[in-house]
Amino acid sequence: MASNPPSSCCATGFKHEGTPVGELKTIDGVNTYIGTPKGNQKTDTAVLFLSDIFGLFNNNKLLVDEFANNGYLTVLPDLFRGGQLTTDDMESGRVNIGEWLKDYQPPNVDPIVAQTIKYMRETLGVKKIAAVGYCFGARYVTRFLKGGQINVGYHAHPTGTTHEDLAAIEGPLSISAAEIDQAFSPQLRHESEITLAKTGQAWQINLFSGVKHGFAVRADLSDPNQKWAKEQAFCQAIAWFNYHL
Repeated sequence: MASNPPSSCCATGFKHEGTPVGELKTIDGVNTYIGTPKGNQKTDTAVLFLSDIFGLFNNNKLLVDEFANNGYLTVLPDLFRGGQLTTDDMESGRVNIGEWLKDYQPPNVDPIVAQTIKYMRETLGVKKIAAVGYCFGARYVTRFLKGGQINVGYHAHPTGTTHEDLAAIEGPLSISAAEIDQAFSPQLRHESEITLAKTGQAWQINLFSGVKHGFAVRADLSDPNQKWAKEQAFCQAIAWFNYHL
């Protein structure tokens, strides 16, 4: 594995305040949150947002809105068809993530990602797709960054990625990594660097000190270092997409 499967570190973090302003639609039976830019829209490009284990969670919707604020139509499908973990689950500690994860493997998730890409290209008319993957979603950015499905990818603190999928990418990939992360440990990060260097694709790994797994989406915003790292990880994704699209 290039990063370990989701575990207890994926079910920690902080809820962020704010009211999402996007639109919730049902696309081929899948609840999907869409952020639409105002004004300076990049009309032929869009972002596919593949979430952490909390799915259509307020934090994720607010991030979708931020991508839209930067000019990118952004689409967040419910990868779990309503079976995502909740913040109540997180706070109670009653969920066995290993057991939960059995229902959300590639045979279950790949079709949702594929149909969302089809919708973006055929219905929305998107020519180039950038994909972001936080924690759980990172694996699926990697799996679809080939064959012209996704054009450019970005991960934050990935889980579940394999060296086989990393080795097979056919587009640029950027990763934001946390210093303290059992899922994407220093050893796995260095192994991933070796794998990515052999792909012939552009790649980037930025390491943020003093933060833990999940910082790019579930940071404690009252902590200046966590807030700064979260904001810089987002800027990393935007800069990567602006350059490669």
